[in-house]
Amino acid sequence: MSESLQAMCARGDALKAQNRLEEALGVFEAAAAAWPHSAVAVHNVAASLGDLGRHEESAEAARRAIAMGIKAGETRLVLARALMNSGDLDGAAQAYDAACAANALLADAKFERCQLVWMRTGDRAQALKALERDLAANPRAAPLEFVRARALVYCGDLDGACAAIEALAGREPGQLVLQCQAAHMLSLAGRVEEARARARQALSLAPDQFAALEVWTSVCLAAGDADGARDGARRLLAVAPDNQQAVNLQAMVWRMTGDARFGEVYDYDALVRPQMIDPPPGWASRAAYLADLAAELKAAHPFRTHPFGQSVRHGSQRPDILSVQTPAIQAFRTAMDPLVEADIAGAGAGDDPLRRRRAARWRIHGIWSVWLGPGGFHTDHVHPQGWLSSAFYVELPDAVAAGGREGWIRFGEAGIPVAPPQTAQHWVKPEPGMLVLFPSYMWHGTVPFGGEQARLTMAMDIVPA
Repeated sequence: MSESLQAMCARGDALKAQNRLEEALGVFEAAAAAWPHSAVAVHNVAASLGDLGRHEESAEAARRAIAMGIKAGETRLVLARALMNSGDLDGAAQAYDAACAANALLADAKFERCQLVWMRTGDRAQALKALERDLAANPRAAPLEFVRARALVYCGDLDGACAAIEALAGREPGQLVLQCQAAHMLSLAGRVEEARARARQALSLAPDQFAALEVWTSVCLAAGDADGARDGARRLLAVAPDNQQAVNLQAMVWRMTGDARFGEVYDYDALVRPQMIDPPPGWASRAAYLADLAAELKAAHPFRTHPFGQSVRHGSQRPDILSVQTPAIQAFRTAMDPLVEADIAGAGAGDDPLRRRRAARWRIHGIWSVWLGPGGFHTDHVHPQGWLSSAFYVELPDAVAAGGREGWIRFGEAGIPVAPPQTAQHWVKPEPGMLVLFPSYMWHGTVPFGGEQARLTMAMDIVPA
């Protein structure tokens, strides 16, 4: 064979970086066939299968690579992710432990192990227990300290997280990711001047990189610095014109300064579109379909509380929900696709951030289910890697119809600090069977709701194919 294993792996990695996942898998499978004794080639197949949501096959390939003698913690991490997404939480916990044992500084494994314990227990001390033990054995290990700071944020201890990240960022002034994270956390805590200092340091390290420009623009908004935010947003869009967070930060600057262009990209009446699904074949009514879908979704939710880094609060999130092979869940594409097709076709032409990317073909870029308990909500957020985002309502609490907007989806309320504050401007009252489509760059969240009942939804991001 003229192409070496190393060259084939590099070609597969390049395809993966372009999000051409099926093609990347084909290259890795060809490499594994050509070098059947290469555990590295089998590892790459396992990782690619996981990227494609083929979790059971991913777990099988990862186990095969391990049986072939590969020692890497990364292979155990691939196995852990596959088992977690397949619903084998005990097996995932064991695989995360093995990944952490194989590489004491494998930050992703440490972070995801904390997350798994947190989602299963909702107990901060339990979630951090193994990490604290690792830190005791590896004092001042920056990767582990960084994991701890991030985990503290998502477990609800922002002050503790700020103290940890500020100390670490002060000790490692040349680490861009630490400066950016410190700036974001300090800004969320209302420590705006300290956040600006960290953001300024990040910008000095990487003046043209997305992460530094994003955090600089964000802290300028928090400080009410319109000139700094305007310049930051302009530079950010030059680097990543289709990143939905970049688009939204520009919109926030326009809103701050009274620029009419804000109303064009945040045209709620034209761009936020609620529609009702028809029942897919096999169900006599929408209500019958939703009842079956609700039962299947609830059975697929194994966690007690929210994941790290997501908008869910007081509820659980089940990722990659279409990997669940049950009838109603699998029928969702049949029910949903016509509405998406009609929405994209009806958007029309234009040079705004939504319409200029309109294409005849599209694909799902992430689909999940959320089950919120009483008091639950989504923090206000955007979907940086999306294009169109959605909320689909399966089962709703009585509080939604009580007249106070409890459990409603809202738009326009900034999820990061900004001076003066930017509050919600538009609300949609959900109904069972409703699919709401909207641009991924729009701030959106859920009004908290009370009572004794839960709120069950699905959501997805769509991108041009």
